[in-house]
Order: sequence, then structure tokens, then C-alpha cells
Amino acid sequence: MRLKALALACAAAATIGMPALAERLALVGGTLVDGTLREPIHNSVILIDGDRITAIGTVESLPVPADARRVSTEGMTVLPGLWDMHVHLMIDGHADYAHWDAAYLAKQRDVIMPASAKQLLMAGVTGARDLGAPPDDILAVKKAINEGRIPGPTLFVAGPFIQHAPYSAHEVSYRWGVSSPEDARAKVRKIAEAGVDVVKLIDVDQMKEPEIKAVVDEAHARHLPVVAHAHRPDEIRLGLKYGVDDFEHTALAAAPEYPADIMAALEERTARSGSLGPLFWTPTASILYNYPAWLKEHEFIDATDWHEGLTPEMVADIKASLAHPERIPYFQGVPQRQPTLKRKFAQLRASGAILLIGTDSGVPMNFHSGSTWQEIDLWVNGFGVPAIEAIRAATFWPAVAMKVDKDYGTVTEGKFADIIAVKGDVMAHVDLLQRVDMVFKHGQQVK
Repeated sequence: MRLKALALACAAAATIGMPALAERLALVGGTLVDGTLREPIHNSVILIDGDRITAIGTVESLPVPADARRVSTEGMTVLPGLWDMHVHLMIDGHADYAHWDAAYLAKQRDVIMPASAKQLLMAGVTGARDLGAPPDDILAVKKAINEGRIPGPTLFVAGPFIQHAPYSAHEVSYRWGVSSPEDARAKVRKIAEAGVDVVKLIDVDQMKEPEIKAVVDEAHARHLPVVAHAHRPDEIRLGLKYGVDDFEHTALAAAPEYPADIMAALEERTARSGSLGPLFWTPTASILYNYPAWLKEHEFIDATDWHEGLTPEMVADIKASLAHPERIPYFQGVPQRQPTLKRKFAQLRASGAILLIGTDSGVPMNFHSGSTWQEIDLWVNGFGVPAIEAIRAATFWPAVAMKVDKDYGTVTEGKFADIIAVKGDVMAHVDLLQRVDMVFKHGQQVK
């Protein structure tokens, strides 16, 4: 009776987003793919005490303590919680950014961002990096998640985009322009002191080089990594020149491949990983790769998983904006870009850069509830990446990139118990990740 009462109390706490009572758990019977390179553990047992993993073994080798709540994972693949390294909690798939900002910017902190965070968590994403949002709002949501007041993945946030200038008056709260090296340093100091985890650069080819250098140098002086867009060749060239740590996207317009000088510079940079640290790249390829298919079949828009936490009015507004997918301006150049993605992805993979799973989750049609598994599926079934490599790009390597791999990224003793379980053999059928059956975050079962 005591175990049953404890389980009910923890489930209730998870439902309302409050901290769970500490309990001992035993996940028993599934095939564990722990995020390392060792072979899967069949008939696995994972013991959890509070928020940490205490022991791992098999049903034959590791007894389950009498006071532990036993959770059967029979018939399931058990994995580390997924990470998505490029999300935007401030948007939820709407096709018109100007309208979304005008209508809902005041509702970001209390409605939209919490809704996005919960959708990600229910999809098995226990860690996420938000790369562009109003800083006060995203930092407040991060704090609320950390304190257990709302459900969501562990967040690592950039706050505002740092760039030459905002694109419109609507965007001044989350796009900060820089006018000089001194201004660039001051803005990085401001967000660093507020508590961001990473600095996001965009359109560096429109900035003056001393400004780029000032952003990167100030961020690195404060031990913050710098990520930058890689939509155009000079964004990559300048990012490499001034020490960017992680590039985002694979678009590069309709060019058939990356230019030879960029590949040479990439290979030179990755050859220096021993002294400079790894160079990371987050391709976010699935949103562009899948769009032509979405034009023909977009029944997923009528699903309800992406409604979680949003008001009926917001849901209706988003659906109306997606009534004609073929007219969405965001995707105007995709038909020319999509055929080039596989080649560019292969170039990046061969360059020595460490590729990370990230999705641009929240952009038009790319709902938080389904974005992450689609990127993993594309890597495996579209680009020929071994399943374990794709899984590690969504678990182990993100934790390394954010320098928290002592606590996250694999299912190993001593780490936080961020674990998902999926019915079936995920390593043979990675698209099963679209239906995550169990989610544990910091030892608390949230699904």
C-alpha cells in the first residue's frame, strides 16, 4: 500500500508540474541502449533513487530492492531522454511570424512557452536548447521548469538573437542589433549576467568583423559557447575565422554542395579539436527535406498532440495559417534546396564536425510534439546514418556540447535519470520514436 500511495503522489506531482516526492524506482525487463557504444543490454534492470541512476544490470544479475516501485519495460527499447539542440519555444508552427508576434508576444511566458515545453517533454525530449526568444520570458520559463513548477525539458537558452539589426519593430524584444564592438560586448555581458547558457549569432555576414570578434571573445571570456547560422557561405567563413563553436542549419540556398574553401577550413578546424575543442554542427535538415512530402500529405496538421497547453483560439489561429501549405513564404525556396541536402549533410559528416540533432522546432508546420523524431528518422532512413550514431547525436553529444555530460546524455550510474521507453525495437525501426510510451525526467515519471 505504501508503494502504491507513493506512486500516486508522484504521478499527481508530475501532472501539476510540482517537484515529485523522492522514490526508488526499478525499470525492469527492456532492452537498454544506454547512449554509449557498448552493446544493448537485454532484460535490463535500472535502479533509480530520487533523481539519479544508482545501478544497472540484468534481471539475472541485479536484484530489485523490496521498497522500489517496479516499472515493467518488457517489450520496450529503453534509451536516454532525447535532446533537441535547436528549438524555439516562442513559436508553435504558425505560418505568419508578424501576426504571431503582434497577437501573442504578451502571452509567451505564461501560455506559449510552457505549452511548447510540455509538448517536447511528452515527445521524449528531456533536454533542449532554445536558440532565440525574449530573454526575460525564456529565462523565467527555464527557472519554472528547474523548480518543478511547470513540466518541460531541462533548458539551455540563448535569449535574443545577436545580429546587425532586428528585421522589424515587432522583433526588438528577441533580436538585438549591435552597432559597435563595445555595444556587442555590452549586450553579451547583459545576457550572460541574466543567466543565458549560450550566445546566438545570426547574419554575421552583415556585421562588421570587429563586432563579430567582440561577441565571440566576450562570450568565451564568460565560458559561453557561441552558435551561428550557416545559411550563406560568408556566415560560415566568418564564423570559423572568429571561433564560433557550433553552426546551425544546412540550407546554403540552392548550391549543390559546400564550396571547396569552406570544406578545407572546416577540416582544418576539426583537425584542431584537440586544442580548441570539438566543432559542432546542428543541420536541422528534416524541416526542409520533408516539406515537399507535406505538401501532398499534411493530415498531421489535424492531429491534436500539438494542441497541448494552447488555448482553443491559438489552435484555430495556427490551423488557419496552415490552410494552404503551398503558399507559406517560409518554404518559398525549399523546392530548390531540398535535393541538395543529402550531399551537404554527407560533406558535414565527413568534415570531422560533430553533428547534433536539432530541428528548428516551432517554425511553420514543425510542431514541438513531432519535430525531434523526424530529424532522427531522416538521418537514419534518408541519409544512411547508423541508428546508434543518430541516437548519440540526440543524447550523448548534446550533453558534451553543453558541458553537462557528467550528469546527462547516457543511462549510466550516477547520472540524472532522464530515460525514455518505447514499445518495439527502436534500433531496427527508429521511427517508433514518434510514439514514446514512457518518459522519466530526473527520476520522475512524467508519462
